[in-house]
This record gives sequence, structure tokens and C-alpha cells, in this order.
Amino acid sequence: MPGMGNSLRAAALLAFVVLSILVSLLISSVQQFGARFSHFPNATVAGDEEELASLRGALIYQLNERRREIIPLLQPDDDDEEENRLPGESRHDQTLDTSVDYSLWNEITHGSRRAHLDEMGCESLVDMRALEVLGSGYTKLVVKVNLAGGQHVALKLVNEQGIDMGKCVEDFKDPRGCRELVSYKLKKEIVLLQRLQHPNVIKLKGHCAGDGGGGGGGQDGHVTVILEQGNPLQMIQLLQSPWEDRFRICLDLVRLLHFLSQSPLGSVALLDFQPRQFVTVSGELKLTDLDDASAEETTCQTDADCTLQFPNRNFTLPCSAQGVCEGLNEKRNIYNAYRYFFTYLLPHQAPPGFTHLVDHIMNSTGELKADINQTLEAFEHILLLYKSGLHLDNLPPSIIRDYTVMRGMGTSGNAEYRCWPSYSQQGCVLSVHSAKEAAYICNSHSQCNSFTLSGQKTWTGRLLASFRSSFSHLVPDGTSEVYVKKTKAPETPTV
Repeated sequence: MPGMGNSLRAAALLAFVVLSILVSLLISSVQQFGARFSHFPNATVAGDEEELASLRGALIYQLNERRREIIPLLQPDDDDEEENRLPGESRHDQTLDTSVDYSLWNEITHGSRRAHLDEMGCESLVDMRALEVLGSGYTKLVVKVNLAGGQHVALKLVNEQGIDMGKCVEDFKDPRGCRELVSYKLKKEIVLLQRLQHPNVIKLKGHCAGDGGGGGGGQDGHVTVILEQGNPLQMIQLLQSPWEDRFRICLDLVRLLHFLSQSPLGSVALLDFQPRQFVTVSGELKLTDLDDASAEETTCQTDADCTLQFPNRNFTLPCSAQGVCEGLNEKRNIYNAYRYFFTYLLPHQAPPGFTHLVDHIMNSTGELKADINQTLEAFEHILLLYKSGLHLDNLPPSIIRDYTVMRGMGTSGNAEYRCWPSYSQQGCVLSVHSAKEAAYICNSHSQCNSFTLSGQKTWTGRLLASFRSSFSHLVPDGTSEVYVKKTKAPETPTV
């Protein structure tokens, strides 16, 4: 159906042009690079033809090197191998190994694989609206867009004004070839996102690739990755958040690292381990940048070859009989989690009943005495205690008897006071396992004379309790319970 193919190519080209123009309005340094999508000149720099041929050969070498990096990540798909092989490409092609997944490679590079029913493609980008630039780096540009159906997604594409692109054009004098070279990071990321699917890895919603046959004109070589929309991780905000939310970030990270330690690709190390590589989606931590992930094992002859070097600490791991550094990728991830996340988010204001458990986690990860299985077990143990309230068994049952409870009622005319950290900036709202724990907290605040349980819950299932110094009167509220210290309890008004 050539007509349909031409329509899709035209739609995809339109999408790229629209995106280029909108992004150029958002970044002052980008000067209408949308026109480049269809008018990249050939490398016709004045100079000796022999020099140009040499530069072209060097660029082809780099392209093949990048391609070889991706080959080990591809898995065979025998059903589609013959169907999706490029015209003129033999089974024993020297560039692609015969065991790779041709269908996946062709999908990423040429958009030729049959589209999955639940995945987005080039046609999904037609009539999109760019909302903001989420980030730009040496290689990639990340843009938040609103699709025609109203869905918000994040798009990753080559940063035409980035350092990688600029240096490549300076070195090889070939903008089109350079775009293809720089886009290999995006292609690698697509493969990794498909191979490493996990709740704490950003969801790949689809991608749009250029038409290798030339039907798309200037579209050739362009790759756009379509991802679920997340919010950049803000460490400053996290430091001011309740301990429960900070614990969630650390728990999600440990669950991710546990998965990466035994992923379908083997043990995966995050070589560029920084908070900026993560986002949150509805409060859940997700890894969003995978192009620097590596599943390669470090070979060794002696233990001295297995040294992990960090700014303030070095660790030496054993060299196995097979000549591989045992657990190096896993240990690298654990220590980076400790120094970038646990140190700042975990100990501060941890519930008293968990102090010794948190200290154990900090010591075992900071000294690399625990593997990822033991670390995850320690985190899950804290979560179990926190959700069940078992850490509160030492609270006296009589503590709640000092309060009068009025069910089905709320308060009005409240005199709020602030506590930190609170789920509300206007007052004191904390999570509790039960009314007994809320009473214990209220007794520890000199200003507190009452609290309300509204029925709202946190991600752990704990209740949100509002603490206050006083209120003027009660009002009907079928979802709330008001607890007032008996010496302060007002009369319930007639309704």
C-alpha cells in the first residue's frame, strides 16, 4: 500500500517540522533548525577530495563502532528475521551479526517493523503542541509536548545545537552523517528501554524513525523517542518532604537496582549515576536516561584490577576464577545510591522505631558490606513495619483515652500551627498508622489540642492527620473523625 506509506512519511515529516519550529521558539540558541530537516547539504567543503574521502572513512568507522555497541543488546527474533532484512542485505552481513534481532534493528533505524498496537509512531506526533523544553545536553533535547488527543508525553531527539553535533560537524564536515552518529545514543536508549522494562524505568511509549529508503527526504536519519511524562527529581524539595516520601524514593531506587543486577542483559551498571537521570511519575521514582548504562563485565587478572574509585572512598573487589570482577556493576550502583540518595534522604527525621534499622542500612551500603539482595530485604522489612504499625507496639493503649472522639464531624474556624515536615504548608498534616499514633504526636506538640482523621491515605495506606491548637465549632463531615483533648472538648452543636 504505497499510498498509505507516503501519507505516513508525509505526516511524520510534518511532525518533525512542527516540532522544530516550536522548539526553536523556546530555545534562543536554536535558529529555525526545522528547515534543516529537509535541506541538509552534502559535505561539499572546499578542499582536497582525498581529505574528504578520508574524513568520510573515519565517520563510517565511528558509525560502525556505535552500531557494534548496540548489537550485543539485540536479541534474535527468528520469526521476523527474513521478513525484515533490508533489500540486498545478506544473512552474513559483516556489519550486523547474524544472531541479532533484525526486526528490532530495522524498526529503530528505518521504522520498517510492523507497529505494535499499543505503541506510538510518527503518526502520533502529527498536530502535537510543544509546551516546554525539559532539558538539553551535549547530545539530546527533551521536550514536553501535548499530543492531538490531549496526552502529555516527553520527546527525546538529537540536539542540533549540542556540543556533540557541533564537534562532529567540525571534525567530519558532514551534517547528515553526524546526525546519524549522534542519534545512536537515542537508538541505544530505545533498545535498553525495550529490554529493561520495570516499574521504576520510564515507560517507552513508542518512537519515530526516519525512512531509510529516502521517501521522507530530509527526514532520513532522524530518531525521536516518545516517553511517558515525568517530573524532574528535585532534591531540594525532597529534603523538605516528609520522611515517608523520601523513604519511597530510596525504596524505589533499591528495587530498580535489584532488577538491574539480574536483568535480561545481565548485571547493568549506571555509569552516569546522578539525580538528574531520574524523574517521578505520581510520586514513583523512574530512571529516564539509559544511554550510559552498561552491561559489560570488567575483566581482571588480579584483585587489584577490580578497584572501584570514588571521590572519597576506594573499594577492591575479588577477581573470580573466570577472570571477571565479581559484583562490580552491582556494587558500583549500591555505593552511588548511598552517596547520592541515602545520605541525604534516609536518616533525617526517620521514625524513632526505625533509627537502628536505618543506621544499619547506612553502614552496610556506605561500606559495601551488603549486596543488593540484602539491601532490598532491609528496605522491605522497614516498609512492612511501617505499614503494619508494628513499630508502635510500645505506645500505651491508654493514650487515646485522653481524647474525646466525634465521628462524622469536621472542624471549622481552625487555629492552625505549622510543623515540619508537613504535607500542608498551611498547617500541620502528618501521616499516622492509627488514632493512637496521632494522639501520641499531638501529646508531643505543645500547641496541639485536637486532631482530625479525614480518611485520606498516603502511598503506604497510612492516614493523614491534621493537628491544630483549637477550632471554633464542629461541622458535619461523614468521612472525618475529630479527636479533642478532654479538657478542651467543646459541645457538639445541634444540626
